[in-house]
This record gives sequence, structure tokens and C-alpha cells, in this order.
Amino acid sequence: MTPRTDAGQAAVELIGAAALLAIVGLAAFQILAAGHAAAVADGAAEAAALALANGRDPERAAGAAAPGWPRRAMRVERAGGWVRVTLAPRTPLGILRGRLRVSGKAWVRRK
Repeated sequence: MTPRTDAGQAAVELIGAAALLAIVGLAAFQILAAGHAAAVADGAAEAAALALANGRDPERAAGAAAPGWPRRAMRVERAGGWVRVTLAPRTPLGILRGRLRVSGKAWVRRK
């Protein structure tokens, strides 16, 4: 009978732990990216609603309120005094690209 050895066990555990850590890191990044996109969408919707109340272009105001990348991934809808800004948050996961959407909504009384 040969003696049992644990040679290589630590390497297998290290690879498993690294994979788990990578998955948790990607999930945390995705949650933070979605939260950031939601905050940007809220701010852009508020800016668009204020522009609408002042007789200005809400799409342009929403674009000016969003920094950098959200402008390219933004859709602005308006109906009456309501303005909705929808964004696609950044994602490192190809399977989620184009499937996630967050939106911000604002209302303003028009005279």
C-alpha cells in the first residue's frame, strides 16, 4: 500500500479560491456600476425636467448632466411633465451587455 500524499492539494484550493474571488469581484463591480448608472439617470432626468419647465430641450439637458459614457447609452422619453431617462450600465460580463437597464424619472409642472 502506498502512503497517501496531499501534493497539489494547495494549488487546487488556491485556483478554486481565486476563481470564487474573481466571480465575487465581478458581481460587486456590476452592482456598483448599476448603482452609479441609476444615480446618473436620476440626475439627468431631473435636469431634463427642469429644462422642460424652462422651455429648453430636455434631451440636450439630460446629455449635459451625464458625464462621459452615459451620454452614448442614454434614452430620454417625455410625456407631459414626465421625463424618463434610461441608461445601460457598463458591464464587464458580455452576457449582460445590452440586457441591463436602469432609469430615472422626474416630473415638473408645466405652465
